[in-house]
Amino acid sequence: MQIIENIADLKKIIKEWKSQGLSIGYVPTMGYLHEGHLSLIKKASSNDKVVVSIFVNPMQFGVNEDLESYPRDLQRDAKLCENEGVAVLFAPSVLEMYPKGFSTYVDMNSLTDKLCGAKREGHFRGVCTVLMKFFHLIEPNTAYFGQKDAQQCAVVKHMVEDLNLNLNIEICPIVREEDGLAKSSRNVYLNEDERKAALVLSRAVFLAQNLIQKGEREGKIILKAMREELEKEKLARIDYIELVNPKTMENLERIEDSVLGALAVYIGKTRLIDNFLMQSLKS
Repeated sequence: MQIIENIADLKKIIKEWKSQGLSIGYVPTMGYLHEGHLSLIKKASSNDKVVVSIFVNPMQFGVNEDLESYPRDLQRDAKLCENEGVAVLFAPSVLEMYPKGFSTYVDMNSLTDKLCGAKREGHFRGVCTVLMKFFHLIEPNTAYFGQKDAQQCAVVKHMVEDLNLNLNIEICPIVREEDGLAKSSRNVYLNEDERKAALVLSRAVFLAQNLIQKGEREGKIILKAMREELEKEKLARIDYIELVNPKTMENLERIEDSVLGALAVYIGKTRLIDNFLMQSLKS
């Protein structure tokens, strides 16, 4: 496996692969890899070559968010990538990605003003800008994303469609701990009590899924049940709970077909997200 830190070296490798007609699978990450990331890398291994990027993107962090404290361990991540057969680990510096004078951004005026976008101003502009750069540099056939970041998945798919990128986006299922907690690099922030408290997110998700499977279609009833479950946990502070159309992110008062149930909850100082996606439901 090659660890590449500068764009010029990366472009040489990609050019060589393309000249050989090799397919490229790409997994974008911010590092501190866990089983969720590794599941994406395993999916990407169906391609001839796999590229993983590790870049803690300052553009997608807001004021007073955890940019400086976000967990980082490149040596550990590199070993995990090498064990999974990754061909190139691209780990650029901030200056490499955003050199002096950088002033071009990719923005979107739909999808990004809901859920996390409503709470984290500028977040998705940062996500779209950095991913567009990575897509151009790596030229992947397929890029792999996790369903845990459901709004990001919808935003990226919309961007790819809008800008006519020759790129397939594959969304992979949420990977959970044995007790149900969604895998997240931010789980490392949780102390023992907070780790137990964090299970309230998956309990609320599973509760809503169960209600819908039993035939409940009224949004206010499902949201009320989720809220009540979350409020049982003293360490939890709700940021948002929403039932939305998974393509448009518009709120649903009643479920007619597909639904994305998304929530963000603070456990102590740590903001965690979780969701469920149910499709082709009949009222």
